[in-house]
Amino acid sequence: MTSQTLSRLAAAWFTAAAFATAGPVFAGEPLRVGATYITSGTDPAKGSNGWALVSHGVGENLFTVDRDGKLVPELAEKAERIADLTWTVTLKPGRLFSDDTPVTAKALAAGFDTTFANNKAALATGGKLSFEAVDDLTLKVTTEKPVPFIQALFAEWPLIAYKPTEAGNAVFSGPYRISAFKTDASITLEPNVHFAGADQRSPVNFRKFGDAQTLTLALEAGELDMAFGLPSEVVSRLKTHPDLTIKSFPVGYQYLAFFNTARPLMADVKVRRAIDLAFDRKELAAAINGGEPATGAYAAYFPFAGQEARPTDLARAGALLDEAGWARGSGGMREKGGTPLRLLVITYPQRPDLVTMLPVVKAELAKIGIAVDTQVVENIQQVASGGDFDIALWAQHTAPSGDAAFFLNSMLRSGASLNYAKYASPDFDAILDRFATEGDPAKRVAIALDAQQKIFADAPASFLVSPVWYVGLSKRLKNYEPWGSDYHVLRADIGETE
Repeated sequence: MTSQTLSRLAAAWFTAAAFATAGPVFAGEPLRVGATYITSGTDPAKGSNGWALVSHGVGENLFTVDRDGKLVPELAEKAERIADLTWTVTLKPGRLFSDDTPVTAKALAAGFDTTFANNKAALATGGKLSFEAVDDLTLKVTTEKPVPFIQALFAEWPLIAYKPTEAGNAVFSGPYRISAFKTDASITLEPNVHFAGADQRSPVNFRKFGDAQTLTLALEAGELDMAFGLPSEVVSRLKTHPDLTIKSFPVGYQYLAFFNTARPLMADVKVRRAIDLAFDRKELAAAINGGEPATGAYAAYFPFAGQEARPTDLARAGALLDEAGWARGSGGMREKGGTPLRLLVITYPQRPDLVTMLPVVKAELAKIGIAVDTQVVENIQQVASGGDFDIALWAQHTAPSGDAAFFLNSMLRSGASLNYAKYASPDFDAILDRFATEGDPAKRVAIALDAQQKIFADAPASFLVSPVWYVGLSKRLKNYEPWGSDYHVLRADIGETE
């Protein structure tokens, strides 16, 4: 071996050694996490990717809801109103994106501008917002509509904070960064070395499972450290497994049914009211082995939740169908002028409880003479947007920012981008308009209750169950405490337990 060759080898060794020394050192082998959902992409302005990327620990918001349900600052330090439609948001100093550049007002303004130009859900509360960087840590925000609590607006799931790049990508500030992504299959994460405590976190391999049963089998086989969203029917069996810990927790989600008011059979409010009265919420909650019958659009621990149980009344439901001209035929099923009252009910596998509820819903509607076809679809948002359904069983966090308004504005206001029910009511919209100018918490509760009463009367949706969810954990993560529904699955504090 020549001296020249030795010199090259030595140089290469020193280069490799220097790189290894400078590289990040993480805590342990990758955590193996499984769920029935994964972000559909890495573009934070597209669809629900913003929510998923925050759930995966990649992104943050300016404000967020903590484990106690309180609205608290995250990337921001405070927000102050300076005019009717204008606010300033002061950012926390010293925060960095995962590419080692500072989190500045200018960078965030560019990201928010991109989101508002491409994601209609972002418009639900304040309309189109405009942004101006006053200085590095001060962001001036002007809303199209009045917003009493801009902190709650910036905690909404479309408004993930990020910096767009010239290459058309995005850079985030959360405790993890994406190192690999396979569409509809997996996302590989490593700790963001510019987020405090990176050396205490392990990399994460996050896998999507096509159904909850396959997820369960992977957990039992020792392939996962966390299985998020286990089906309730396997919980008793899994609790006997010596190497697993199963934890349950209440969530702010509601299981509900959207009624497609644009479909001929669902256009009649009497038919929709009849269906709402046919649902036995106690039976539905028992079917999924967890949760409580819904009292309205919100989980019971919110101050704006409904206070009375939703009724089940088969006799009244039958009378409404009679009034609507749907008479029972010789087989007991309803028909009008020779046309059967037959509805298509859809749901999706990413929420296994809804799949479990599907045959129960079919049986309950059969009791009042309504025939049902059922379908489980992979991309529920695409199908729902296309309108090819009569009833869609849905899971939705209805107060993700701790405020009642966002769900109602984004999913039930006339013309809203996520209004799958195609519900349009000027009277309902007028109730929602009151949110824009009312800052008193007690009066906002009253507005939310008025809005729910209008929904009960018009029945564009039926609220069914306030669920409990289950998480399966290996010994490595036995101390993990789930909170925040699925908005904060991977967090900075996930850490190691053994």
